[in-house]
Amino acid sequence: MKDFSLSQTYYFDRNSDPASEAFGLRLRDMIAHVDKYYDCIVLFCIGTDKATGDSLGPMCGTFMKQNIPDIPVFGTLAKPVHALNIRSSLKHLYEKYEHPLVIAIDAALGQKNDVGLVTLSDSHIFPGIGVNKKLPAIGDISITGIVNVSGRDAGALLLNTRLYFVIKLVEYICEGICQAVTPHPDPCIP
Repeated sequence: MKDFSLSQTYYFDRNSDPASEAFGLRLRDMIAHVDKYYDCIVLFCIGTDKATGDSLGPMCGTFMKQNIPDIPVFGTLAKPVHALNIRSSLKHLYEKYEHPLVIAIDAALGQKNDVGLVTLSDSHIFPGIGVNKKLPAIGDISITGIVNVSGRDAGALLLNTRLYFVIKLVEYICEGICQAVTPHPDPCIP
């Protein structure tokens, strides 16, 4: 069993790494060194398009499904995975794939200096924690895009996040995933 106290989280600035090369290489390395047997990679993209800031996950899922259709994706703009269906979506994932490596993708709120950064962790995430929801831990690897500052009214902050800002984070994340999971990384910008 993995000791989650030893987990590492890396922060990436899309302005310092515009081609997402460092992010893609680190993700590729994490996948290569994951400490479990898996027979497929599954992207589990969390969020809803009802709140602009929270649409990062389903936008990533939609773009990845279009660019690398061989990788299973749960959570798209057409079929989002959110607080109301996350447990049934997880159940469906594990019924369909016996030994998946789950990469969880979600929007996050953070400190003012961290807004705009992408995090990559060799551990799970707790979706909804920024808006005080208790949902199950998800993922063997997790990716978050920090879309806004955390505050008292997190729901309003997610609603008032600029779409352009979210799209730029989505492009960065998807480019990095493409570089990490394809044998000969070609830019597959959404």
